[in-house]
Amino acid sequence: MATQLRAADPAETTALAAIDVSDPLLYVHDAWREPFARLRRDAPVHYTADSPFGPYWSICNHADIQAVEARPDLFSSSHEFGGITIVDLMGDFNLPQFIAMDRPRHGDQRRTVAPAFGPGEIARMATNIRERTIELLDTLPFDTEFDWVDTVSIELTTQMLAILFDFPWEDRRLLTLWSDWGGDIEAALNPATKDIRQQHLVDMTNYFDRLFAERRALPPTADLISMMAHSDAMGEMPFQERTGNYILLIVGGNDTTRNSMSGAIHAFHQYPEEWQKLIAEPGRIAGAVPEVIRWQTPLAHMRRTCVEDSEVGGQMIKKGNKVVLWYISGNRDESIFPAAERLDISRPNARRHFAFGFGVHRCVGARLAELQIQILFEEMLKRRMTVRVTGTPDYVAQCFVHGYKKLPVVIERH
Repeated sequence: MATQLRAADPAETTALAAIDVSDPLLYVHDAWREPFARLRRDAPVHYTADSPFGPYWSICNHADIQAVEARPDLFSSSHEFGGITIVDLMGDFNLPQFIAMDRPRHGDQRRTVAPAFGPGEIARMATNIRERTIELLDTLPFDTEFDWVDTVSIELTTQMLAILFDFPWEDRRLLTLWSDWGGDIEAALNPATKDIRQQHLVDMTNYFDRLFAERRALPPTADLISMMAHSDAMGEMPFQERTGNYILLIVGGNDTTRNSMSGAIHAFHQYPEEWQKLIAEPGRIAGAVPEVIRWQTPLAHMRRTCVEDSEVGGQMIKKGNKVVLWYISGNRDESIFPAAERLDISRPNARRHFAFGFGVHRCVGARLAELQIQILFEEMLKRRMTVRVTGTPDYVAQCFVHGYKKLPVVIERH
């Protein structure tokens, strides 16, 4: 039987064309689900002709995101074409970093830092992560409201970063400051904040450069700065490339894990039966971690640039076009994740999420992020902690880092 085609409603077509999922208001008001659901249904490969970031293609469903990620030869991550976020890198904003490079330079620099996240190092760090998590949880009050984001999520992840860098402990909150500014692509565009952001990145690079020089003068050690300083691929980087890689490692190691830790609390508050399952069967924790990360999706998108006319999802994308892979939408694709909005710690395919990317650019620190979240859940359950959200979350107002500024909570004993 021939398929019945419904005549397009001009009003619907106009409304569809006008959708701009880069609008920060969608994220600060937690209103992104409906527009992405509509795009997945009606225009999974969608062109936005006008936005603050210029024209761009949105790739919204799971299969098409994976197809683009699998062809780095056609869809470049290189800073030379604009980089890995929807904002175009230009002038002082063009900060080369290994995630914003194509092969072979991407592989050379990635291999420099990868040993810090290998199985042996992860096993070695597990004891330290648990000790720090225990120490922090034992300071938390029961039945008294506090901000989970600053008290738990930021503190645990900033401590972890300080250890990875062997960063001066008393200055570790500088890492949080630089992460917030470095990951804020809205601040990079805003005339009122772009110079402030740029100065923070210069201050960051100058601080790290002092550590870089110190480590270079000493025998190699296992911290990330020493690894870079003693490597052929990263030992002689120019200033902007050093800045780019410092901020990549800070944002990658801080914002993603911290927002998953906050998102987990918000998710379990909305689906308390899933926390009850963990209370009953703590052995489910390892499976719950990727589902929490899928549900939160701490980085909403990655960007590629088409380097050769290519077809994606029946749409022709021209050479030079900006292509935005909306991980936050692919992780809600009902064809892959049934009842995708629900948190379901028993979801059998949760690891198919895109929160860590896919292919050659998959997050090098993914296992470390999972381990931190897993240990947090384990130690919370040992202390019979059930966290209840007591107010409206304060969300980050941007379309790249998908996260929380504040999350008021009370801990109750179960």
